[in-house]
Amino acid sequence: MKSQGILKKKTIIGRKDKGDFPELGLEDLAIKIDTGAYTSAIHCHKAEVKEVDGKEVLTFTLLDPSHEQYDNKEYSTEHFTEKQVKNSFGSSEKRYAIKTKIFLFDKLYPIELSLSERGEMRFPILIGRKFLMGKFIVDSSKYNLSSKLKTIKNNLQ
Repeated sequence: MKSQGILKKKTIIGRKDKGDFPELGLEDLAIKIDTGAYTSAIHCHKAEVKEVDGKEVLTFTLLDPSHEQYDNKEYSTEHFTEKQVKNSFGSSEKRYAIKTKIFLFDKLYPIELSLSERGEMRFPILIGRKFLMGKFIVDSSKYNLSSKLKTIKNNLQ
């Protein structure tokens, strides 16, 4: 059998972890790895499109007032999309999506996050297959592998 080229080394990630989102000013946010979900999502308290200087701008507030990192900060971007996404109940709903970066395993990765009402969920961030593919292998018996690596590196400094 012929080789399909060099295999990319994939990092093992557990069923849950903590990630940093430097462009959003958020650190050590609890994330759930969900191979059953295609897209990734972040808990959004409110989101709306406004017209500013003739351009559509998405304004949104992340997390919930009950979350320890909630700061009532209103984010805004012209760079967003609207997507049809199946929710955890199998119903299709329209959501806004933004592109940002996530810091995991000492590396910064681009990620697309749909803005979702996750107030009733244990994890404010859900990481789906679209982000995981080609980069990670999920080991559901493990957790906080990236967070533990970050702690070890910080303790060595």
